[in-house]
Formats: sequence, structure tokens, C-alpha cells
Amino acid sequence: MSHDGGHEVHEGGRRVNETGTTTTRPGGRDRPYGGIGRARGWARLALLLVAGCAAVVGAGAGSGGWLVLLGGLAGLGLAGAGVWWMLAHRGWARLLGGLLAVVAPVGVLVLYAASGLWVVAVGAVSLWAAALASARTALRGLRRPRGPHTRRTPPPRQPVLIMNVRSGGGKVERYGLVQRAQELGARVILLGPDTWADPVEVARQAVADGADLLGVAGGDGTQALVAGVAAEHGLPFLVIAAGTRNHFAMDLGLDRTDPVRSLDALTHGVELRVDLGDVDGRPFVNTVSFGAYAEVVQSPEYRDAKAATFLEHLPDLLAGDGGATLDVRADDARLHAPQAVLVSNNAYARADPLGGGRRPRLDAGLLGVIGIRVEGAAQAAELALLGERASGITSLTPRRVVVEADRDRIPVAVDGEALELPTPVVCTVRPSVLRVRVPRHRPGAAYAPPTVDWRRIVRLALGHPDPRSIKDAYDV
Repeated sequence: MSHDGGHEVHEGGRRVNETGTTTTRPGGRDRPYGGIGRARGWARLALLLVAGCAAVVGAGAGSGGWLVLLGGLAGLGLAGAGVWWMLAHRGWARLLGGLLAVVAPVGVLVLYAASGLWVVAVGAVSLWAAALASARTALRGLRRPRGPHTRRTPPPRQPVLIMNVRSGGGKVERYGLVQRAQELGARVILLGPDTWADPVEVARQAVADGADLLGVAGGDGTQALVAGVAAEHGLPFLVIAAGTRNHFAMDLGLDRTDPVRSLDALTHGVELRVDLGDVDGRPFVNTVSFGAYAEVVQSPEYRDAKAATFLEHLPDLLAGDGGATLDVRADDARLHAPQAVLVSNNAYARADPLGGGRRPRLDAGLLGVIGIRVEGAAQAAELALLGERASGITSLTPRRVVVEADRDRIPVAVDGEALELPTPVVCTVRPSVLRVRVPRHRPGAAYAPPTVDWRRIVRLALGHPDPRSIKDAYDV
């Protein structure tokens, strides 16, 4: 399905617009287009549920029903402010902030129970949750996520797999990856634990020795370095989910619970093309972080005590005293002095830094940028109430990002690896340069539900076309 003109898409022999009507191409058959109709039905149900939520709150107004809404919002806002005080201060202020973050929501629950409004609260929250679910279903029904195009290719004859035995707490040994790979005809090169070699040099030597596929069992940082060599030589690349988090493997739809299944790609695989990020000539498959996170991961204590290290350094970083002042240009947009910036190889589904989760696309040819600047408890409360729509969150999808600073060198975390790079730091994306070989049968990436835009839901429910095409508005 592809978009055609302002508000139409082609499917088979039909032309379908967002109002749900159909026309027939010459030689095509006119069939009812149920997807738009079902989406409109879900949108109307969502609006009915919102109206029901308002009715429940209004019906309890005589007994303090509006207290349900105001009290809940106030409690959530106070909890957000408490989290800010806990992160941005030390000593008694941190303790009081932590207590407020816990006591505020508990106090709201006690208020509901003591006043007898808990029935109204449960009803309103349930209806609102159902409305959000219906709205997401409506948007999801307009356009299913389009996975990258795959093609069948013959199995490699001289595959070389580089395995980091330390990655993922020893998954290489625990899952018997070396033996299984060798049984499938692959040559295995081990990194660590007693000796360490540069993965880039190892991969280039493997290519010189005749490898026709490069693969990695390890974390995302090692994956990116070897992926850069594979892209440089036009070779297919194999991802084995043997790291700790395996974000790249997740977005490719691989089975992260059993890395052995990734090896099925050697014999029963297909290829797909994905983008590869570049930061000052270094490839990355997931993210490049600047600001607070990048500053903290430089600390020697971070690996053994992540939470404690964050709490120790964040007050100074949030106040602007402990790190570089950044100035970010993302194409024509500009972010001045953000506290943290995340640049990703393709955009994450949500701009919410705590709930983005995954990238629906790896082949859009765009970077994702999430900038964060929260300057006080009020903005923290706004962030708790509005999430990614808060004024402290900026979300962009540029092709080029330039990060400047008031220092000659700044800390940068590339796919979780702590580095220090000279300014300005330039991030770009190389569209579709990486050939990734994946198993033909794999779990697939979980669907990332779209962010609910109630204006779009209203337009859909009323049968009005969207100002943008269906592909631009809904395709993920």
C-alpha cells in the first residue's frame, strides 16, 4: 500500500481515501474497504468512552466528584515534583522529595477511600483507559506497521562469527553458541576473557581471509563496530542476541530469550536492508547520548553502582554546574542547553524518554532526536502529567545533527560505550547501507502503539480526511 495524492492510498485495484469511500481502477474489482470503517468505529467508541468518563465525574460532582479529577492530577503533579527534588538535590531535600513522590499518590488513594469517591475514581479511570485503548486501536487499524522488505539469498559459504564471551553475563558459553555455530559451518572468533582484540581489526582480517558474512554475538557496541565493516565491504551481517539488552536485535524482531535461534539465519535466512548511524565516522546501531547520561557513564563507579552514581552526579548536572553546556542543531531546528540529548538510528515510537521502548522502523533514513530540559519542580510536574507532550521534551526526526559545546571535548555514550569526542560532534544516517541476514522464522518486533492525538481521533470519527496522507500520518 502506498499513498497517492493528498489523502488516498492504493490497494490492489482500488483507490481508497480516508473517508472510507472506494473507487475502482480499470480492470480492478470494487471491494468494501473495512479497515477505515473499523478504525472509524473505534474512534467513535473512544469518544463515547471519553464522554462516559466525563459523565461519571460530573455525576459525582454533588458529592465532590470533581475532586476525583483534581485530586488525581494534583497527586500526579506532586509526585513528579518530588522526583525532581530527589534527583536535583542532596541531603534533606532529596529525602523530602522521595517521600513526596511516594506519599502524594498514596494520599490521593486515601482521600478517595475516606470520602467514598473510590467508585467514581475507579469508574473514571477505567473509562479513560478504555478510551485510550480504543483510540490506539483506531490509529493502529488505519495503517499496519510496514516491516522492511526482505529477500531470499543463498546461505553464506564462509561465515565468520565474532563472539564476545563476556557479553550478557556469559551467554556465549551458557547457550553453547560456539558449538552450534561451528556445526552450521561458521568460523568462530572469540573475544576475551583473557585477551582482547579490536573487533574492527578482527572483522577486517576475516574479510581479507575470505569471509562472505560477518556476525556478532555480543552487545550493541560490538555489533555496531562490526556492522560498519560489513557495510564497508557490502557483506551481509548477522546479529546474535547475546548481549545484555539487545535493542538492535529487538527492533529486528529476533528472539532475545534464546540467542541460538539467531543462528538459524545461517541456513534458513532472508536479508533486509537497514540504516546505519554515524557519529564522527564511528558507526552506531542504536543511540548516541549527550549530556547527563553521557557524563555519568564516564564515572569509574558507574558499572558497579549505576543508581548510586546517577544520584551522586545528577544534582550538579541538572543545575548546569557539572557538565558542558550543549548547543544542538538538528537540520534547521536548534536546541540550546538541553540537559540530555538522545540521537537514535531511526526514531523511537514515543518521545517519552522513559517509555520509548523501541523503533518501529530501521529503514526510514532519518535520525531520531529526543532533547530534555527540565528546570524546576513545576516543569517536572508538567512532565509527569503530559509525558512526551510536556514543554521540557523536544522530539525531532532530522537527517543530520551537530552538537556543539563550550568545551573542546565532551563525553558521548555510543551504543552504551563511554567515549570522549572533540566538538562539534556530527551525527548522520546512512540509509539502507547494512545488509542484515535474519532467520526466516522469527518472533518479530512488538507493535509500538501510536501516540494518541485526540484531534485526529475526532476527525476520523467525523469522517473528515486528515491533512496529511495516511502513510505520512500513520505509517510506522
